[in-house]
Amino acid sequence: MKYSRKEVLSIPNILGYFRILLIPCFMYTYMTAETVRDYYLPAVIVGVSSISDMLDGLIARRFNMVTEFGKLVDPLADKLTQGALILCFILKYRYMRYLLALYVVKESYMAVMGLIILRHNGKRLNGAKWFGKVSTALVYLVMLMLFLRPILFPQMSEQTVNSLIWLCFFAMLATLLLYIPVFLRLYRAA
Repeated sequence: MKYSRKEVLSIPNILGYFRILLIPCFMYTYMTAETVRDYYLPAVIVGVSSISDMLDGLIARRFNMVTEFGKLVDPLADKLTQGALILCFILKYRYMRYLLALYVVKESYMAVMGLIILRHNGKRLNGAKWFGKVSTALVYLVMLMLFLRPILFPQMSEQTVNSLIWLCFFAMLATLLLYIPVFLRLYRAA
């Protein structure tokens, strides 16, 4: 599929590229932070990323700049950002590795099935389902809480952190299981 220069360089897509470029910035600043004060910069970078995520969608809809290419860039930026946030915590919280493993399995399944169905019958999943949006919102909320833990929640217990990680794990697992029949129906549709 070919995309026009105008489509590739639209403002919403540029904001998506910007979010992808912010990933190594917040990862590096978070993983090298040593004092509570050091955590402010990665928090600001993630905040800027979140604001640009909201803006790209608003601009695309408001100014009729929704593009097929943007439908690829925006979710890619979302998935990479979410995965990077999980990676930031892999060394700090021992149960995070299970969440990361499930995240990789879920996203790989969705990508592979999406390509198989597109090749099989030219159909695509028409946007995220409600359960996918709920799971993503929950994961983002928990990741944000963990990201801001040194600044806003220093008294949060390890047990609370582990419970939040497991909550994300089961929400993500439920999402994966709910997407399986969705992809099977799309595959069977002629």
